[in-house]
Amino acid sequence: MRHYLSSYELSDRPEAFTSLVRGKRNGWIIMNAFDGAAPETRRIETERQCTNLASIGLTAHELDLRLYDAESLSVKFEQPDLVWVRGGNVFTLRAAMARSGVDAIIVDRLRADALVYAGFSAGGCVLAPSLLGLEECDSTNDALLQYGAVKYEGLNILDRPFAPHLGTSDHPEREILTQVGAAYAHDGKQYWALRDGQALVVDGSSVELL
Repeated sequence: MRHYLSSYELSDRPEAFTSLVRGKRNGWIIMNAFDGAAPETRRIETERQCTNLASIGLTAHELDLRLYDAESLSVKFEQPDLVWVRGGNVFTLRAAMARSGVDAIIVDRLRADALVYAGFSAGGCVLAPSLLGLEECDSTNDALLQYGAVKYEGLNILDRPFAPHLGTSDHPEREILTQVGAAYAHDGKQYWALRDGQALVVDGSSVELL
């Protein structure tokens, strides 16, 4: 498996991301954690994410999960070299993944080492075994309104929860996510604690927090 999971945006070590990518270095951007945004805001942000990836030599286009079900997505998905998953609301993202069937596709491709999964904030959080605790940070109402369901089961790729924006971060969610991390620790749960600028990089058996 290959992952590049950043606390925020591309983080301080984007070369660690690009070094994982093989093939033609192109793939999909998944923006569905940002589904609650106004359409024009979402369009502008999608273009910005594409530009950010292009600046490090990667080509990606949006795969809007709202447009597909499991059958149609399996045809559209094809063979990307990477998937970049923007942060936002983790419950909206998880619901979109479940409804479209991309969750199963991504898990299968990761286990076959057929792509790099990369993203930031909610894009990393969704890989955990469970999303319990993150409701303190992200509202579940958006997922209910847009998808009619809330899923607390993560994709179970990571061995523990992923907590971004900690430490020296000036992100507006730093305080609440610090509390979420403290709750994990109180319950005896290990978790990946990242400050903005850091990324969790997985390449097979190699796991580094950079």
